[in-house]
Amino acid sequence: MALRRTRKKTADKPSYHHGDLRRALLDASLALITEEGFGALSLREVARRAGVTHAAPYRHFADKEALLGAVAEEGFRAMTSRMREAMARESSPQMRLRACGVAYVLFAVENASHFRVMFGPHFTRPLALSASSEQVDAFGVLVGALVEAQRAGDVREGEAQDLALTCWSLVHGLASLLVDRQLDPRGSTGGVEALVWAQTHLLMSGLSRRSSD
Repeated sequence: MALRRTRKKTADKPSYHHGDLRRALLDASLALITEEGFGALSLREVARRAGVTHAAPYRHFADKEALLGAVAEEGFRAMTSRMREAMARESSPQMRLRACGVAYVLFAVENASHFRVMFGPHFTRPLALSASSEQVDAFGVLVGALVEAQRAGDVREGEAQDLALTCWSLVHGLASLLVDRQLDPRGSTGGVEALVWAQTHLLMSGLSRRSSD
């Protein structure tokens, strides 16, 4: 009897700690989207790739959309961190604002699958936009950088959120064109990063006090 119990225990699939299963499911989801697109995504296929039972994903996610929401939140968290790190390397408010936009685009290009999940049309329920949500925090970083540039006299007066929306629209549009390969950065000397710096320079010219006179 003891021998049979030992064999049964050995044959069982390895158990996951609470955080490990969730991480495995998120990683499997991103890999599947990258390789086969959103159409191939299902909780059953994600479970298969993660090496767990078909029922295992439901320990963390009610459905596929909840899983995608978790992937999106993770993307916003990583993108916000990237923006903050880039801004911290600059010494002037104007350059910090530009660095915020450059980091946004570079994150999108380097993490295309994450970016597509974050802003794709696959959510029937809107992502929660609570004051503490990652999406709101990312926009808040941009608004904060713009307000700082306004105080330094680098950016025209006006409602900060409206001006931030203008900034976001430019960098998000540029990121989408690059991610969807509608824009080839090879035509720009210095590649993607140089292209984005050039575009944010033009944006700052449009936002400057002189251009509003």
